[in-house]
Amino acid sequence: MWSGPRNLSTAMMYAFAARGDCAVWDEPFYAAYLKATGIDHPMRDAIIAAHDTDAGRVSAACAGPAPGGKPLFYQKHMTLHMIDGFDRSFMRDCVNVFLIRHPARVVASYAQKREGPALADIGFVQQAELFDEVADWLGQAPIVIDSHDIRADPKTSLGALCAVLGVPFTDRMLSWPAGPKSFDGAWAPHWYNAVHASTGFGAPEGPLPDLPSEYRRLVDAALPFYERLARFGAQEAEG
Repeated sequence: MWSGPRNLSTAMMYAFAARGDCAVWDEPFYAAYLKATGIDHPMRDAIIAAHDTDAGRVSAACAGPAPGGKPLFYQKHMTLHMIDGFDRSFMRDCVNVFLIRHPARVVASYAQKREGPALADIGFVQQAELFDEVADWLGQAPIVIDSHDIRADPKTSLGALCAVLGVPFTDRMLSWPAGPKSFDGAWAPHWYNAVHASTGFGAPEGPLPDLPSEYRRLVDAALPFYERLARFGAQEAEG
């Protein structure tokens, strides 16, 4: 599952973990990305200390087998982590799904956790590049799902996703216990407060947030990439 930050990505990981037949991995390349780029993120040192920073080893592990002998393996990837030089060969052994969210919602949420985001921080450009790469070797567009549709009707949206993936849908995907999870990344204390308080997907989203001018410019820069992928989703993108 390829998304940018603040895309409902952790809730989706929790939903697949709740199935019982699915191993999950939370942002496998995050520590390697931080070490390789030198970028300053919240909890940077703790993340690097707790997780593998060798992108080659991470890539090999992403190719499987699934931990614990589970039949399914859900990997929550951030598109911005897949920088040049990281081995992407594992992607050909996976079904690649692209989770999108309107950039106004992403920017509003991200800015509450890390001020002053730039376009490179929110993953839209990288997501479009990865989408094109997968589409090129598939010969068709990969799967796209919009978090707006998931929030509007989780059962229908997840049911449709499971059908495309060829796995049975279960109502267990619609809820999970509150609190931290054993498979959370080391960054969870900073980023996962809201999802830790949840026991399922939130209510349908309301109008797009009103943002200050500098963030509106960021949204405008990201919007074409979102809209291009949204055309491949099950429903029309919100305006």
